[in-house]
Amino acid sequence: MIHRYQFDGLNIVLDSYSGSIHMTDPVAYDMIGWYETMPEEEVIDKAISSFGISREDATECMEDIKSLKDSGKLYAPDKFANIAHDFRKKNFKIKALCLHVAHTCNLNCSYCFASQGKYHGERAIMSLDVGKRAIDFLIENSGYHRNLDIDFFGGEPLMNWDVVKKLVEYGREQEKLHNKNIRFTLTTNGVLLDDEVTDFCNKEMHNVVLSLDGRKEVNDRFRVDYKGEGSYDRIVPNFQAFVSKRQGKSYYMRGTFTHYNVDFLEDIKHMLDLGFTELSMEPVVTDPSSPSALTKEDMPVIFEQYEELARLMIQRYKEGRPFTFYHYMLDLTCGPCIYKRVAGCGSGTEYLAVTPWGDLYPCHQFVGDESYKMGDIYNGVENLELREKFASCNAYSRPECQDCWAKLYCSGGCAANSYHASGDINGVYEYGCELFKKRIECAIAAKLMTSGIKAPGEDR
Repeated sequence: MIHRYQFDGLNIVLDSYSGSIHMTDPVAYDMIGWYETMPEEEVIDKAISSFGISREDATECMEDIKSLKDSGKLYAPDKFANIAHDFRKKNFKIKALCLHVAHTCNLNCSYCFASQGKYHGERAIMSLDVGKRAIDFLIENSGYHRNLDIDFFGGEPLMNWDVVKKLVEYGREQEKLHNKNIRFTLTTNGVLLDDEVTDFCNKEMHNVVLSLDGRKEVNDRFRVDYKGEGSYDRIVPNFQAFVSKRQGKSYYMRGTFTHYNVDFLEDIKHMLDLGFTELSMEPVVTDPSSPSALTKEDMPVIFEQYEELARLMIQRYKEGRPFTFYHYMLDLTCGPCIYKRVAGCGSGTEYLAVTPWGDLYPCHQFVGDESYKMGDIYNGVENLELREKFASCNAYSRPECQDCWAKLYCSGGCAANSYHASGDINGVYEYGCELFKKRIECAIAAKLMTSGIKAPGEDR
């Protein structure tokens, strides 16, 4: 399966199953498209009449196309469909937990999928004993995985800060005893981010996710406290102080764009002006009837924003001022492995969420939905039927994905988004699919234009 598209003068051809990406001249670009449905001689004749080239040149281009096909770099066969069904079922070892150390929050964001941190239940915080048992559970069920991940999540995890610190200390003790390497991550709204937290996180946290929606008026539309006061003026100085001390370790400024700021590139520019260079901006996923929900009419604007974002990344790269955008992070030469590309994030199998009282869910977006409770940290995963369902959820499990060129980039999409959009984890969140495909197109173009590779016809 091939996918062809153009971006700012680049003719890009992607071969889905081999992962090969080709930058071509206009003649090859069209001939590759025609070759799928026309005999070779007709393709050659059409190239001659369409571009005014000689038969010799058209024939040479055809030979190049056939050579790429023979080497498995164009029109590659699908080698993964027959094995995708059992990918996850061969591995139920757990390597990551999302610890919900606080089902409470000091902000009152109306678009919050977690119901202002309560997950549609009562406010709660995780005890030290529950947290320790969760770490033990992870190690006991990790099998051959040496590198393990624990994300402190909420709500707002800094509202249970002492337990977070003690759990990191406990994890460091246990990883030595069991020959494991635990990578801790923390997600915070920044309200309680002070010097002590900053210094601890910069020492112990492999990654930190900082929540900011961008411009003050955008951030403060939704990210408000219980008095209705915006958080921007409190959190931005905290974030700037934090990042200035981060010294190259991973972090992300994570924002959400809604119907009210589909011009989200302006929020990205604002974050750059504030000194942040590791950025993420996610489309809101909410009830379609919500005023903040993205609409069909918003989609062309969002597409344009993604294109302009790619151009901005290219421009700043050339100026020696690069920045990272999470959804445009691609390695075109060595990764991720095909296992990951087919089977996705591992929710419900390799990755689980833990509530403050120790219940297990497939991921943080299912917490609070009792029909998706999988077990607990004391007795393990007991809902084996549900685990099997998640294990079968992959790039090949949805009929709508069969002919999609992007399925080995999205692994079939987010199970939670599919569930909330369609009522089934094997359903499709169509709006999100369209946004994802556009992001991948822009990401590939930006990567090609910042990699030093010359397009056909460029000076070398």
